[in-house]
Amino acid sequence: MSVDQHRAVAGAPSFGFAVITASDSRKPGDDLSGALVRERAAAAGHGVAESRLVPDEAGALRAAVGAALALPAVDVVVVTGGTGLAPRDVTIEAVAPLFGKTIDGFGELFRRLSFDEIGPAAMLSRAAAGVVVGKAVFLLPGSPAAVRLALDRLILPELAHLLAQARRAR
Repeated sequence: MSVDQHRAVAGAPSFGFAVITASDSRKPGDDLSGALVRERAAAAGHGVAESRLVPDEAGALRAAVGAALALPAVDVVVVTGGTGLAPRDVTIEAVAPLFGKTIDGFGELFRRLSFDEIGPAAMLSRAAAGVVVGKAVFLLPGSPAAVRLALDRLILPELAHLLAQARRAR
């Protein structure tokens, strides 16, 4: 099947999102990136089943993502923050080991599109994605511009197709 045929079969269902912000400094009132994920998901017709702030600590992040993935209402987990190169940036190390399959093209395309917006600093992003038992997990930088780019250009347009493929029976 072509990509268009796969998308047509997948349709445009509503999915449940979990939004996790990895930060030692953000508070609910100033979590702009988490708010942006919730707003964009809702505007696209999806629900938000879970939303929380988690400290930049590997154990806490892994536990939060695991708890979100265990919720039946969650199809997609979006983690914002902690994907850079600073010593406290541990999102990739904490969450990527949970992936049953990685979505390598996501990080590649994200950095390519980011390059168009911010230039060579895009190479500092370690944005990543994967699938955990039929659920999609996206690890995004914490900046609202990066979250907007990832959601609008990559995640939301391809989500139904991605999940349909991840959930196909053998």
